[in-house]
Amino acid sequence: MKAMILAAGRGERMKPLTDTCPKPMLTVHGKPLIEYHIERLVAAGITEIVINHAWLGQQIEAYLGDGSRWHANIRYSAEKNGALETAGGIANALPLLGQEAFWLVNGDVFSSFDFKVRPKLDREQQAHLFMVNNPGHHPGGDFAITQGMLDNLSENKAQRQSYTYSGIAIFKPAFFQQPCFSPQTGGSGQDDGTVMPLGPLLREGAKQQKITASILPGSWTDVGTPERLAELNKDTQSVPSRV
Repeated sequence: MKAMILAAGRGERMKPLTDTCPKPMLTVHGKPLIEYHIERLVAAGITEIVINHAWLGQQIEAYLGDGSRWHANIRYSAEKNGALETAGGIANALPLLGQEAFWLVNGDVFSSFDFKVRPKLDREQQAHLFMVNNPGHHPGGDFAITQGMLDNLSENKAQRQSYTYSGIAIFKPAFFQQPCFSPQTGGSGQDDGTVMPLGPLLREGAKQQKITASILPGSWTDVGTPERLAELNKDTQSVPSRV
């Protein structure tokens, strides 16, 4: 099984830290965020890793190299004309990911998640999302979970628990080869791919009951602001346990 780490974002909310450093290369206790992901993936036996990049991406390649330092094989999907957003970046990298289901990890989250926890996808299911309880900066959440299926939030439905997408998931490549991957869901053509956010595709997949979901086990932080990064670096308990 392969994995893709998303590392192409500009990190606007992390300025000025990201003016000269790509967001996944910001450090927690002296180690880049992206390195924690690589270590945990390799510990789970996942050594084929694809990383997309755009903003200051050469810094990522220079630091990680071919991945041999971690006994991994890292390949890069460079978005040369600028970031393609999440779904566009994944679709652009599909030739490197192959035909089997793959792990997807946001490069700017910090978690103790064990990638040996691998849900099985039935034939009709195209993805599994790991969700977390809504953090203080995102109280409204993204989705609900209904009988193990990802469910869209709606004002017309009875009030229920909502959850936030953790940025950790398993996808089948077919999820990014559907008719809904089109300008109608927000994409626009670009020379090296299609600019496309992931949210509209997830909502459509939830509507079609193609996505399962569960609560992420372990600790998790969305490292979205300099303040959250500083808090992690102050917390001596924040380093995920050794793998």
